[in-house]
Amino acid sequence: MGTAVLLAAGIIVDGYAINKNVSAAKESQRQMELAKAECARMRAELVLPTAKKMPSGENFAGMLAQFGLSAAEAADATAAAQRAFNLRQVRAGNTITVGRSVEGSLREIDYKINAERVLHIVPQTPGFAAEVREIPVRSEVAIVSGKLEDSLFNAVEETGESAEVAMRLAQIFGYDLDFYTDARRGDTFRIVMEKRKYANGETAGYGKILAAEYINDGRKYQALLFHDPEGRPAYYTADGKSLQKAFLRSPLKFGAPVTSHFSQSRFHPILKTYRPHLGTDYGAPVGTPVQTIGSGRVVFAGRKGGDGNMVHIVHSNGYETMYLHLSRMFVHPGEHVEIGKTIGLVGMTGLATGPHLDFRIMQKGQFKNFERLGLPPSDPVSKKNMPEFAGVREEWLPVLNGEKQLETASK
Repeated sequence: MGTAVLLAAGIIVDGYAINKNVSAAKESQRQMELAKAECARMRAELVLPTAKKMPSGENFAGMLAQFGLSAAEAADATAAAQRAFNLRQVRAGNTITVGRSVEGSLREIDYKINAERVLHIVPQTPGFAAEVREIPVRSEVAIVSGKLEDSLFNAVEETGESAEVAMRLAQIFGYDLDFYTDARRGDTFRIVMEKRKYANGETAGYGKILAAEYINDGRKYQALLFHDPEGRPAYYTADGKSLQKAFLRSPLKFGAPVTSHFSQSRFHPILKTYRPHLGTDYGAPVGTPVQTIGSGRVVFAGRKGGDGNMVHIVHSNGYETMYLHLSRMFVHPGEHVEIGKTIGLVGMTGLATGPHLDFRIMQKGQFKNFERLGLPPSDPVSKKNMPEFAGVREEWLPVLNGEKQLETASK
């Protein structure tokens, strides 16, 4: 009788373990499918802008070359621009903005003619097309809110806004949250942000996010836009603590499931031996954008044996980070990179059984477990600036909390 009971109990336990493993595998597969879909959407939709002032004495084609366009691209874009606008009227001091995809491919060029008009140039097959567009005539403050069913990208899309809003929200809370490992169904977000509008009321683009809230598994995260001691825009909690830390929570712009953890003894699937795994593996599709988790200087970017294509960055306070098995690299040795910069794309170069990012971090020559690494935040709002910050908090926090109508709080 006792043996039968124990046997039955063993079957139940084994069945539970099998079901648990199957569920974990299904969840991992679901996250991978989400990662693949969102990677494709980022590649298709996101445009990352770089802006420069037109210098005195420079022509239009020469200025485009400064943005990295080839001689042929600059010539073709200039020819298209000339058909839409007399380039003799280009003025020094006006802004040229070049937008590229997360992979670095050219998406658009904008030259601001004056306060009302912009020359818009886009690649086409073949060559370029150009037109003069109306600049949005007004800016308004709006609330964007939603609830997650599967991913932040999809939830933001359900509100009618673009992928840019999801990306910017993830950047604000990216020091505390990884939107794959931490996001949960039922999470909610609320954003108070500026929208640029055309005269007909259509949204032309987005301005500043003035305040934001994300409730993750019942825990509330809030952010208020203020400025750091150097006057640069920065986000703070309601009590004035900086949201920014030395490093982001993930080396991927939208994170991905962790497929292998930091370990002193892990079975290597290719070498068939147990050896230390001194990093964290993120399972993500080829082409997923990889970002530097902190500002620093690139000391190596190239092929390195079993590590494949690797980028190695040195940061302050003795920290170093490495990004392995990349399919493409967008930085070069000696380059200074800012936190969150796209430095490459996920691949499977070197000793890799499938597409993933092997991310490693060192402090003073010792590899650290990134998943357990605690990092200090930046300085809080100073006592000197606290009265000014209190005014910002009084204006936007009640709106964020739903205690005050936006109309009564708008500037």
